[in-house]
Amino acid sequence: MSRKRELWERLIHQIAEIESELAAALQSGHGLGLSEYRALRALSMSPTSELRLQELASQLRLNQSSVSRMVERLERRQLVARDPCPDDKRGIYAVLTDTGREVFNRASADYEAALNAAFDQRDSEELLATRLFSADIREHR
Repeated sequence: MSRKRELWERLIHQIAEIESELAAALQSGHGLGLSEYRALRALSMSPTSELRLQELASQLRLNQSSVSRMVERLERRQLVARDPCPDDKRGIYAVLTDTGREVFNRASADYEAALNAAFDQRDSEELLATRLFSADIREHR
């Protein structure tokens, strides 16, 4: 196995483990999936607290059908509202509600704590391998 492939696979493994830990913290503490949390984050970062579903799908790297179902779940919990696009009858905006912002803010604290714990638990060699992988790729450009 090549060094790049080995480092790449180690990186993927580390990311998968950390994402699993983040997802568990969000689910147990707030009933949110990782994609749902990321959707709330994307909406909270938008200057108007809203994004077209198409843009949200693009930012989350999910297909529009998955995002539409996710927004339905968030809407049932009153974390997000749907708003038709005034200039495009087919377009729909996902709008962060006040409740959604409160849940996102509480979940963010737990997300950060879980992320810090995940990094603290990781062997520094694994993190170093990630850095080396990045440096190695830059070197060979």
